[in-house]
Amino acid sequence: MNVFAALAVLAVLIVVHEAGHFLAATLQGIRVSGFSIGFGPALIKRQRRGVTYAIRALPLGGFVAFPDDDESSDIDPDDPDLLGNRPIPQRALVIAAGVLANLLLAFVVLFSQAAIVGLPAPPDPGVLVVAVQPDGAAEQADLKPGDRVLEINDVALAAGQSGVQAMVERIKQAPGVPLTLVRERDQQRESITLQPFNQQGQGRIGAQLQANFSGVNRPAQGPGELLGRTGEEFQQLLKQTVAGYGGLITNFKATASQVSGPVKIVEMGAQLSEQGGSGLVLFMALISINLAVLNSLPLPLLDGGQMLLLLFEGLRGKPVPERLQLAVAQSGFVLIVGLTLVLIVRDTTQLSVVQQLMGHR
Repeated sequence: MNVFAALAVLAVLIVVHEAGHFLAATLQGIRVSGFSIGFGPALIKRQRRGVTYAIRALPLGGFVAFPDDDESSDIDPDDPDLLGNRPIPQRALVIAAGVLANLLLAFVVLFSQAAIVGLPAPPDPGVLVVAVQPDGAAEQADLKPGDRVLEINDVALAAGQSGVQAMVERIKQAPGVPLTLVRERDQQRESITLQPFNQQGQGRIGAQLQANFSGVNRPAQGPGELLGRTGEEFQQLLKQTVAGYGGLITNFKATASQVSGPVKIVEMGAQLSEQGGSGLVLFMALISINLAVLNSLPLPLLDGGQMLLLLFEGLRGKPVPERLQLAVAQSGFVLIVGLTLVLIVRDTTQLSVVQQLMGHR
């Protein structure tokens, strides 16, 4: 059930992203010919008011189709309601709307949880383990989601983000070096040994960490505090996500191994959902922000790549040649699909259940 919950969250995020593009176009009177979730052959297809809605075989994303891209379309190429005939600001809004929709969803999810469940009490000292990757150093040390790390090498961890940062930095500085942790599980404390893996000279343990909140919530003291605390949490997640992608660009060798594919993302969602609704909310907000930042990158087929072509058009005063656009789109499709398949294979082979089956051969 936890896996299905994670898959449902991913499906919602894809629908919201594509709905952003769709609504930004239709509300401006721009013609839309299709709205699809997934790629490849259509499993379910319905047509309404000239728009074909479809669920397709490969659930790796989605797309909104426009008559401009259909060579067999009988719409006049000079029709002012075609996307390509609209001013650059209107087209830019359609491109950016998917990213904006994901960011808005993340904020709304965090706000709704705070409004319904309440705001968390100030964090206690220590660090909370949120998720653990299979066969990582954290799993080998018997760390599990829900564990609270109170000390590392006889040094008490402070409350809040300072404690998280202190633990992360200590781990980074100890590749292959055993560390002694004081762990609390089910109100029982014990000392364990954690030996970070050595990845490009930095220690990695394969775990997601966050501030040690007790789980006790209180009602917000008015709309101002509710918006303020939600904004702080949203900003923190966004900064961490941008920093993560920035590290992937500036230090690819050290961070490439941390890139996760669909299988690992679903696994992380399943782990977080074990903590109940709050864990699933965190997963939805985190992945929605990640999807927004990823699509903002200036890469072919992504929204950022389309925005870059639009920028070139504005600077040139005329559209980028169609042959170049097609070449970029085709190369981008091969790159993204190929990378996705590689990550799926890698992440699947790293699942503990798969490795157990392989070990029995």
